[in-house]
Amino acid sequence: MNNLMIRAEDVSKYYRLGVLSSGTLKEDIKNWWSGKWRQQTPAVTQHKNHIWALRNIHFEVNKGDVLGLIGKNGSGKSTLLKIISRITLPTGGRVRGNGRIASLLEVGTGFHSELTGRENIYLNGHIMGMKKKEIDRKFDEIVDFSGVERFLDTPVKRYSSGMYVRLAFAVAANLDPEILIIDEVLAVGDSEFQKKCLGKMKSVSGQEGKTILFVSHNMHALRNLCNRALLLEKGQIVASGDPEQVISQYLKSGEEQFLGNDYSLKPAMPGNEYIRVQKVELVPEYIQEHPFIDIRTPLRIKFEFWYDVEEPGDLMAGIHLFNFTGEFIFDLTSGRKTFQKGLLRGECLIPGNFLNDGSYYISIVFIRNATIRLFYLESCLSFDVEDYRENGSWYGKWPGIVRPDFPVTLSALSGA
Repeated sequence: MNNLMIRAEDVSKYYRLGVLSSGTLKEDIKNWWSGKWRQQTPAVTQHKNHIWALRNIHFEVNKGDVLGLIGKNGSGKSTLLKIISRITLPTGGRVRGNGRIASLLEVGTGFHSELTGRENIYLNGHIMGMKKKEIDRKFDEIVDFSGVERFLDTPVKRYSSGMYVRLAFAVAANLDPEILIIDEVLAVGDSEFQKKCLGKMKSVSGQEGKTILFVSHNMHALRNLCNRALLLEKGQIVASGDPEQVISQYLKSGEEQFLGNDYSLKPAMPGNEYIRVQKVELVPEYIQEHPFIDIRTPLRIKFEFWYDVEEPGDLMAGIHLFNFTGEFIFDLTSGRKTFQKGLLRGECLIPGNFLNDGSYYISIVFIRNATIRLFYLESCLSFDVEDYRENGSWYGKWPGIVRPDFPVTLSALSGA
């Protein structure tokens, strides 16, 4: 029992448009401060605009566990982390925690924009209940890890999103929390910093015995870091246990071929206040009208989305291709370009004789100013590539992730 760090007991979260609170402000503040959150889900009238973000979630996390939360967008991962971090109150159930929590859920979480980097380090430490001497002892380590020493006395409102994330992670990971909660926010950083963060998380869990809750779309990171995983679908836990088995179930759940979706015909388009995806489509340019995709088939990816950002800035769209083991095959990115708010279109061609046979899925990411991830549309397209050989004596699977058809020539040298 002493090793138990987090226990979620029948946690549910209900949202309805136009409703700010299920109780009075005074009651919510009292419950928040005391930690006595509602034990049972109250009767909630069903409504056409209601959303059960979470429903009857129950799990435990022990000291030293690294728990990966897996699921598609809208499955409830981020809502669950916000409830555990006490940023959001549950509609029903409760979460019991044993230890100091540091959470990194959004860029700049916990920072005061008018304060400098130095001042925000001390502010966050005091919020976590640390004394000045304790923060002093960790200060140099935080600054060194973040790499923002030159801008330490600059107000963080002038930081880039990458600088925000580096300092925020350094603060969260180095101020001695017993529980570290990390959402997909690390995707903002560059690859070198992401590797550094993953190494730090592995160190604090393995060597220091800290508990970590980790959300990521990177299956390799989850495999390498986590000793347990939970799979969420529509606000409910559908699998838990060994990460390899949970990841396999998650990937297999989307194995059916899915070549497009017109979200404008559905009740809601996926996205947020910045991006709303209207349509995604994979258009195979079939060879001789064969009704299947083989390795020769060019694949055209098309998507339409509403862009709603007032401030000037660059927009990029990226196409991420994965195979069904979760391995990242490649990332194709558009050039940086400034757009006015409105309906935009993206398109990309994957040529034939490039992919090997197998099963694949595509996600689309929208990025502002090269660093700020506006929205990530996960697993929106999936397809199978069949083998094709006119001649040859080899009937096994060709090795390699890709299978380009580049010519190799042989010729005799003079005198040979």
